[in-house]
Amino acid sequence: MQTRLTPEKQVDLYYYMQLNRQLEERLVRLFRQNKVVGGVYSSLGQEGISVGTSYALEARDWLAPMIRNIGALLVKGFKPRDIFTQHMAKVTSPTQGKDGTSHFGDLKVRHVVSPISMLGDLIPVMTGVAMAGRYLGQNIVAMTWIGDGGSSTGAFHEGLNFAATQRAPFVLILENNQWAYSTPVSKQVPLRDLADRAKAYGIASKVVDGNDVLAVYETTKAAVDECRAGRGPILIEAKTMRMKGHAQHDPAEYVPKPMFEFWKSQDPIARYEAYLAENKIWDAKRKAEVDARIERELDEDQRFAEGSPLPSAELAKEGVYCEGCHTVEAQWERAKKEVMPPASCIDAIWKINEFGAFAAKQEHIPRQASTGNGMKPAVQVPASGSAQPVEVDIDKQPALRVPFGRGPKDRAFERERQEKQPPPKHRHRHKGRRR
Repeated sequence: MQTRLTPEKQVDLYYYMQLNRQLEERLVRLFRQNKVVGGVYSSLGQEGISVGTSYALEARDWLAPMIRNIGALLVKGFKPRDIFTQHMAKVTSPTQGKDGTSHFGDLKVRHVVSPISMLGDLIPVMTGVAMAGRYLGQNIVAMTWIGDGGSSTGAFHEGLNFAATQRAPFVLILENNQWAYSTPVSKQVPLRDLADRAKAYGIASKVVDGNDVLAVYETTKAAVDECRAGRGPILIEAKTMRMKGHAQHDPAEYVPKPMFEFWKSQDPIARYEAYLAENKIWDAKRKAEVDARIERELDEDQRFAEGSPLPSAELAKEGVYCEGCHTVEAQWERAKKEVMPPASCIDAIWKINEFGAFAAKQEHIPRQASTGNGMKPAVQVPASGSAQPVEVDIDKQPALRVPFGRGPKDRAFERERQEKQPPPKHRHRHKGRRR
């Protein structure tokens, strides 16, 4: 595949994917030693998605990871020690030991929104971030991820529909990892490509091999560029496989063994190592240098985490409420007068194409020369793909009927009711008297 990345940046992709994998393997060992306070949710086999998508963003852009997107946090500048200390609930962690998994972010420097455990809820949140950036003139793009199971939530629909109507500069990565916990995709969605869900919102979508990190990067970079140009949002479905259970307590015995064997042959890191060698982007010496760097950094940061103290009890009451500890100010990168009256005022008159009437295709409904009674048609609607109008006489439409009887939506019943209704009787009520 042709890529816009320099050889050094292509090696960077390997560094982050391998760092992601080796970091998680150490977390698993720490979990088994009871040194991890929270849960460990493996992204084994999916590293190419987290790294490839986040690498396509610029420093000014925003992202909101989910529990399997540690690779995106590393690309955004977090260090392995942040991940170690966070899972071990140490006072040196980003949350000072108040969380035992991945619920942390950085709003000021790295532009990372903390994960939300309720699946799908990050979609409307990041839509709001994207819209706020546009309002402030920052020209940013916002991104988050969702799994195949999470794409069936109401928040997914509401958030993506809102992003579509607002044309938000927002990229949604749908990780189709084949299993929503223990439910296969085929048992929850009657679609082969979950990207087809974008059609319901009138937005663009792409399908990409999630285990090809270069394809993931190139597809995401094109989507980010489109969104930055004002042609978002965009949905990207990355097909992959979760090679471990939902969490460490889940052995994934519900997955057929041949399925694991197939996806093991599609391992994103092994495939990318072969690509780098075949294209002479690195040799054995360069690979050994990168691997040694990863081992050295992980050793150092793990020692730091294991040697860090747990938080004191007094710390629990701190940081619960903001009591003037910091200011929250918008970072304006445009003149405020551009979004203030009168520059922001428009006439509250909306043009509705074809007045919202039904437009039939010319080949299905033949055009009539007249209505047959000398009356002009009540509405003339251009037929799809043709300049010729289709005549619609509203008075000749059949009366609406309510099934199993007549009701308030029945036009004939409404006319009959008005004709038969007796004149209203006026009752006079007198104070202090009962009737």
